[in-house]
Amino acid sequence: MLTRLYSSWLLLLFILPACVSGKDSPPLAEGEWYRPALGLSWQWQLSGELNTAYRVDVYDIDLFDTPPKLIREIQANGSKVICYFSAGSYEKWRADAKVFKKGVLGHPLADWPGERWLDIRSDQVLSIMKKRLDIAVEKGCDAVEPDNMDAYSNDSGFKLSAEDQLSFNRKLANEAHKRGLAIGLKNDVEQVSELVEYFDFAVNEQCFEYQECDALKPFVQAGKAVFNAEYQTRYQKSEKAQKDLCQQAKKLGLSTLVLPLELDDSFRISCLM
Repeated sequence: MLTRLYSSWLLLLFILPACVSGKDSPPLAEGEWYRPALGLSWQWQLSGELNTAYRVDVYDIDLFDTPPKLIREIQANGSKVICYFSAGSYEKWRADAKVFKKGVLGHPLADWPGERWLDIRSDQVLSIMKKRLDIAVEKGCDAVEPDNMDAYSNDSGFKLSAEDQLSFNRKLANEAHKRGLAIGLKNDVEQVSELVEYFDFAVNEQCFEYQECDALKPFVQAGKAVFNAEYQTRYQKSEKAQKDLCQQAKKLGLSTLVLPLELDDSFRISCLM
């Protein structure tokens, strides 16, 4: 009896630290997926008729709206393809919108009609996102950009913790890698240091505007691409503002674009080309 109790106690000593740390499975390190390096040129378009004329290293386009033929065309022109989908929000216009159970739908996203936060703790949500990763594989995407990966820091309608977010993000990253897909961390700058080893690159909006570009240094230090987009109109109107922005971006190792908020290719200013 004493021996059995002693053995049980030893087992707890090994198990408890893992439970207390809250850390999920370690990141997958080995695989043939794409690994974007620093300083790559890119184009980001999620609405309107897709302009495939840019000769850039990477295109970031919508997973659902882009047919496989167009993805192959972009790749034939020498560009890698990142496929965008929202992993942290429900979008009522998507083909799989009816699959979501009502219980996983949270508060609406401010300024984004038809979108609602998701309960990222739900097994059903993760299952749906795995199927979206499968679609990315079927369409021939090189990488994925799951959006809204920071529900815990927003008014989601759920009591989500930082650990909930880390767990979801890590699981999604590992699932992407299991399928041979690269995956980017979208925004979620407060958790970069805890997630950089799981993700292959970062996609960031407005880090200059919100003075949070320094938070992305772990990606740069790891030699992983940081694709940054800024939306302020002053960069369109002032050559000096453009020059200052690009100088800072190059110094920090960021691949920075100035784009319309609609991401419709109505204009494009690149700090790389």
